[in-house]
Amino acid sequence: MAAGPDPATPLWRAAQVFRLLSCIYALGFQVAVNGDLARPALGWAQFAVLAAWSAACAVAYLSGFGRRRAWVTAEVVVVVLLVLSTRLVASPHWMSDNQSLPTTLWATNATISVAISCGPVLGMSTALLVMGVSATLKEHLTIDLGRNANIIVELAVGLAVGMAAQTARRAHTELDRAARLAAATEERERLSREVHDGAIQVLALVSRRGREIGGATADLAELAGQQERALRRLVSSENGSLSPGEGTSIDLAALLRARDSDLVSISLPAAPVLLDGVAAAEVNAAVGNALDNVVAHAGAGAKAFVLLEDLGDSIVVTVRDDGVGIPAGRLEQAADEGRMGVAKSIVGRMNWLGGSARLTTSPGAGTEWEFTVSRNGRH
Repeated sequence: MAAGPDPATPLWRAAQVFRLLSCIYALGFQVAVNGDLARPALGWAQFAVLAAWSAACAVAYLSGFGRRRAWVTAEVVVVVLLVLSTRLVASPHWMSDNQSLPTTLWATNATISVAISCGPVLGMSTALLVMGVSATLKEHLTIDLGRNANIIVELAVGLAVGMAAQTARRAHTELDRAARLAAATEERERLSREVHDGAIQVLALVSRRGREIGGATADLAELAGQQERALRRLVSSENGSLSPGEGTSIDLAALLRARDSDLVSISLPAAPVLLDGVAAAEVNAAVGNALDNVVAHAGAGAKAFVLLEDLGDSIVVTVRDDGVGIPAGRLEQAADEGRMGVAKSIVGRMNWLGGSARLTTSPGAGTEWEFTVSRNGRH
């Protein structure tokens, strides 16, 4: 059984109440018809097996260790065998005029257990199986649903209970996701307070004191001021510290907005640019790698410009700088030396998404990356 609470536990408990009532009904039916059976003693032996198995199932399902496919399958097998054993205790004439032992109501327990464990489709399939086995005992199939609607009742039970179990598990999953998101948001706010009280205040102090001292420390003060402003934007960003997951739409514009700084100019559409969470994270990371390369290789004071375009079916991000550019053959030389930053961190990310990364550069003319990705994420 999977770890954690089972959201279908209330259904399992209710099913055992039904099991008890069906056993009481089976006992009353056994007392009423036992004298008409061909082998009355064997009929009571059959009921003893029914009672023992019902008790074992109740304990297994209530305690939880029986809520496994193997146990549920075993219950179906036992029910089918007990129904077929009616041939051993009753005559063909009796079976033709009566319901099979150990009663159709008790046999419904197998349908309910499968529906809770496996859903409505398998629950209804089990109902058809049980009713089919019962029909083989009579050696004819009753089509008159007005006089015998057992098959309709069985199918309805399998459908209703199965859908209730699915709904309970789906609601539990959504509630758990909401709880984890709330916890992540709370942790983000806590970290934001700590960053604000620690790193941001230190950077502000360094920036202020550096300007007061002047001289060579002025450059250090300017860098500290830039990092302070960038960190404040990151902390206040709505998506700054949340890890997007696949299947979750993320505003790529909000992710890129956090990269705005004195040396990075961001141009974004007015409307949110929603993209699959994983794809948005990868595109954002590729942009970050390109901006890191600007700082490392474009030259002192080089500025970068990021443009995000929403083309409907695809999204294009352009990262351009006014630096020194990349000499011809430099990327190939870096790859030969084993430095795969561009190949893996930038081109590799876009290829993995099913998109493309196109580089335009020349000495003295800066560099320009153009990232294109499908609106639906990777193919």
